[in-house]
Amino acid sequence: MYTAHPDRYADLPYRRTGRSGLKLPALSLGLWHNFGPDRPAATQRAILRRAFDLGVTHFDLANNYGPPPGAAESALGEALRADFAPYRDELVISTKAGYLMWPGPYGEWGSRKYLLSSLDQSLHRMGLDHVDIFYSHRFDPETPLEETMGALHSAVQQGKALYVGVSNYSAEQTREAARILGELGTPLLIHQPRYSMLDRRPEDEGLLDALDELQVGSIAYSPLEQGLLTGRYLDGIPEDSRAASDSPFLNSDAVTGELVGRLRALNEIAASRGQTLAQLALAWVLRGGRVTSALVGASSPEQLADSVAAARNLGFDADELARIDAIVRP
Repeated sequence: MYTAHPDRYADLPYRRTGRSGLKLPALSLGLWHNFGPDRPAATQRAILRRAFDLGVTHFDLANNYGPPPGAAESALGEALRADFAPYRDELVISTKAGYLMWPGPYGEWGSRKYLLSSLDQSLHRMGLDHVDIFYSHRFDPETPLEETMGALHSAVQQGKALYVGVSNYSAEQTREAARILGELGTPLLIHQPRYSMLDRRPEDEGLLDALDELQVGSIAYSPLEQGLLTGRYLDGIPEDSRAASDSPFLNSDAVTGELVGRLRALNEIAASRGQTLAQLALAWVLRGGRVTSALVGASSPEQLADSVAAARNLGFDADELARIDAIVRP
């Protein structure tokens, strides 16, 4: 029988999400990879246990996470029943719908039919009566935004979600989503963008500015750029790495000699701060408090603990930030 660590709230900082009453840990666990039938169930449960023991109270999913789609939610459901039933009210569990989940015209995008059907399926897989956050996973250019946001509002009204969010929306789309939800009486809680030292689009395209203006929280996914911002690629492409596989998210062509040189330079900055490259990358995303939380994946409890240790040093001086920019954006 799993018993959570008594000091699980001692070290990891929590940040208020926008203007809501909800606080999230600075590091959250994403179940995008490493949770499915191709990974040992014991390892998956060990990662979740270690996360909670370290104060990582937020588990982030989507309907299509696996593989196969739905597997991550099913894996979490098993862990919830086996280990976390006594701790459900200490957990923030989020899921999303928007990408392809089942065949036919009702299995993706942003229609009311798809979003609410998907949420029902997600709750069934996880064995829950509600999630804490339900997201529209991507903007649907062919469905009125009023319908998509109305479906999120209905999820809250039906008691199947406590809060709602959006992911992969532009600044303009986010402003309109927030306006519609505000008129419905269900505030937009959070936005989940892709953001890292190597991917500055939320800064460059005004999304972070929009979230500041709207007082909406943010949680960054891929802050380690699919593993590039770890120590794995400092000497090229390891045979067992994601870039060496047939992954659609990172391929060997992306790991150029120039990029490896930049990664090594960033690693020198990390070492001067007493951090690993991954810890530097996570701390950079969380610098200054504009980002509420950073999502990390983990293939082992030890890897997760290394990521969480980034929260011990989130401060940067002006020289460090300038050096990073000179490397990444020469």
